[in-house]
Amino acid sequence: MAVPLFNLAPDITVSRLCLGTMTFGEQNSLPQSFELLDKAFDSGINFFDSAEMYPVPQRSQTQGRSEEYLGRWIRSRNIPRDRVVLATKVSGPSGQMTWIRNGPESLDSRNIAEAIDNSLRRLQSDYIDLYQVHWPDRYVPMFGETEYDQSRMYSSVSFEEQLAALDRAIGAGKIRYIGLSNETPYGLMKFLHVAEDDFGNARTISVQNCYNLLCRNFDSGMAECCHHERVSLLAYSPLAMGILTGKYLSVGRGPDDARLNLFKGRYAEGESRYNLSNGIIRKATELYVSIAEKHGVHPVSLAIAFVLRHPLVASAVFGATKLWQLEEVINGCKVHLSPEIVAEIDEVHSAFPNPCP
Repeated sequence: MAVPLFNLAPDITVSRLCLGTMTFGEQNSLPQSFELLDKAFDSGINFFDSAEMYPVPQRSQTQGRSEEYLGRWIRSRNIPRDRVVLATKVSGPSGQMTWIRNGPESLDSRNIAEAIDNSLRRLQSDYIDLYQVHWPDRYVPMFGETEYDQSRMYSSVSFEEQLAALDRAIGAGKIRYIGLSNETPYGLMKFLHVAEDDFGNARTISVQNCYNLLCRNFDSGMAECCHHERVSLLAYSPLAMGILTGKYLSVGRGPDDARLNLFKGRYAEGESRYNLSNGIIRKATELYVSIAEKHGVHPVSLAIAFVLRHPLVASAVFGATKLWQLEEVINGCKVHLSPEIVAEIDEVHSAFPNPCP
């Protein structure tokens, strides 16, 4: 069974699995990355996601390698450019990555234009199919935060300036479509309304936000916006950074080379968001894994099938560092969740709603 497809835009058809590349250049060497890309492509995956800051954990010595490896793979395999859909992202203000435009400092027009040109160079491509704002320029609670604190608000680049820069890049043929990531309903609607009034070519077609069995926050407010505005969800972290596989539940807390073990102390966002020492997160994870075991379904297949059954999900953005992990995710496309399984999943969700927001 080939990976199913989805029409993300009138002239862009993507596989419903999107291979994320944020391990390429850190956990995965160039040959290993090529091996994973070959397997994904041969299995029917045509959608690949990267970011200018990747790989993670981010550091100056490796920044940009993920895009470089992806571009080198396309060139070395002589793959026609229209056979793949490339998505990448511009970093929002951080202050912690001084090697990327001094922070980056903001998402003003200069930063966006420079980021696009640098990504095109690393990808060895004339254009990017989907260019995404990795996180907002303004303050928003994200990466595990849930409550808005107005005292943390700071001066930010206007939606108009960001969209003007993106619109110019579309006009120049450098990007085809724009997307958002780690965004809120307010942010999505502002981007849509400003684009409609002044920058018609720069209409947002997708939001890449976290969505999985342990994080269904998308359904609270963003889903309504996406439904009415015809914006698709690209669901990242469908396996909740691997904890939904069950591998971290073992006595030894999983393999030494598993991401949360390999980078312990260096990956604050992941460690805090998917912390199995939190009793609620552990209990919910154990219950979802037990549902899979009860029904003879692999935990990975349960997690992937759950995400793909959502009517607003265009594609699940996942990572893999080994071929067998990639194969497990691909097998998830073949699984249909029965009403009984869905009911059991919803029962756990009711008892432990969104422990990993």
